[in-house]
Amino acid sequence: MSRINTNVNSMLAQRILGQNNSSMTQSLERLSTGLAINRGADNPAGLIASENLRSEKASISAAIGNAERADQVVNIAEGGLQEISSLLLEVQSLVGASANDAGLSTEEKEANQLQVDSILQTIDRIASATSFQGSKLLNGTYDFTVSGQASTISDFTINAAKLEHGGSRAVSVVVTASAQHAGLFLSTTGALDLTDSTSSFTFEVAGSKGSREFSFASGTTQASIVTAINTFKEVTGVSAATSGTGIVIKSTEYGSAEFVSFDVTSVGGQAGTVFGLSSIDEDVSKTTGGTTFANISNPIRDIGQDVGAIINGISTTSKGRNIKVATDFLDMELELTAAGATAQGTIAAMTITGGGAKFNLGPNVDINNQVSIGIENVAARQLGDINFGFLDDLGSGNTSNLVNGNLETAQKIVNAAISQTSSLRGRLGAFQKNVIGATTRSLAVSLENTSAAESAIRDTDFAAETASMTRSQILVNASTNVLSIANSQPQSVLALLG
Repeated sequence: MSRINTNVNSMLAQRILGQNNSSMTQSLERLSTGLAINRGADNPAGLIASENLRSEKASISAAIGNAERADQVVNIAEGGLQEISSLLLEVQSLVGASANDAGLSTEEKEANQLQVDSILQTIDRIASATSFQGSKLLNGTYDFTVSGQASTISDFTINAAKLEHGGSRAVSVVVTASAQHAGLFLSTTGALDLTDSTSSFTFEVAGSKGSREFSFASGTTQASIVTAINTFKEVTGVSAATSGTGIVIKSTEYGSAEFVSFDVTSVGGQAGTVFGLSSIDEDVSKTTGGTTFANISNPIRDIGQDVGAIINGISTTSKGRNIKVATDFLDMELELTAAGATAQGTIAAMTITGGGAKFNLGPNVDINNQVSIGIENVAARQLGDINFGFLDDLGSGNTSNLVNGNLETAQKIVNAAISQTSSLRGRLGAFQKNVIGATTRSLAVSLENTSAAESAIRDTDFAAETASMTRSQILVNASTNVLSIANSQPQSVLALLG
């Protein structure tokens, strides 16, 4: 090279040295920050992907926090319900002890009543005091609100319902099959007319609660037979009523769990018209399959029928007049009145307008990731059964008090209250275990995998980057030496001048 104004070799060495310096600077930046992508220019597509993954990580972390908060809320509610359950068991014991009328003085009954009164006050206090950060949990704050309840709906419980923000959900019931009692028709043609006045007509009636044997002499009226059977209907689960020339014997409740069994033990000679037994078909109001008592060798039995229904297009499970649907968007139980359960057709049951304890347990804020559970009011005036009464009826001066009230009804109320409370506890437990627990575990796995995906794109691989930096350092040193040589090459021109 014999030119000194333009040193091309020096320019080449400078360019390469600059590239090597840039590569080493990038490696130093990645090693010092721990990130393979520090700016969009490092990897535009990778930056977009990693930012999306970081957004998902933030959403998943928030959802895990929501699930943990929901678990804490349920724990507090469960603690209050557990204490109420213990108090209800104490009431059950006091009711049973007070029923021992002949062996218990009035003073003892009054002492028991004082305990019941204090327990009722405590239950009300727990219901109003159990809270989470000021939000009451057991006083109905998180129960669902409804409007337009149909007259054919006697009672209902909404366990869960998903509603859009500010929206509502109409509940429509289509009764496809009527509920029926178990029933038999006893044909007596009026008063018992036995050939032998000393003979008796003896039979056993059995139902879902138990059985009882009855024996009647010739000349006994239908009314007397009906009265005798109804006296023990709480024992047998079977009631009776006169109907024309015979007696209708029915189960006291509706449904396939109910039955009526009639077995003739003995019957004296019969005078007059046909004397027999037949099943009742309530759907068409007629008796079927009649047989005379003389031909009965085994008990005659009839079984009731559960109501068949569809709620909002979903087939329900049913028991007697009660129907239940459990889906992701609606979980509720309805009790139909006798008129509603025995007439096929469509019922505009109600409209759910709001309420429920709502938790967002997914990364996206939408109805699919939201769960809502109803926590009803567990005050004494709300615990019980609409058919028998409520727990506050056991208070002093009320119809089911322990001193002079109806203790049979009192026990039914307490049983219903215990069932209601235990059902709520079980539902909250299932929600805690199968919804919150499973969701938390699933979200933790998602967070782990999302973090791994984001790390693979954005984080520095120190093994590879240190190797790259070492290479860059060697190349920088080499480029520097080459530049020094290139810069000294023009000095060779001096030899031509000398």
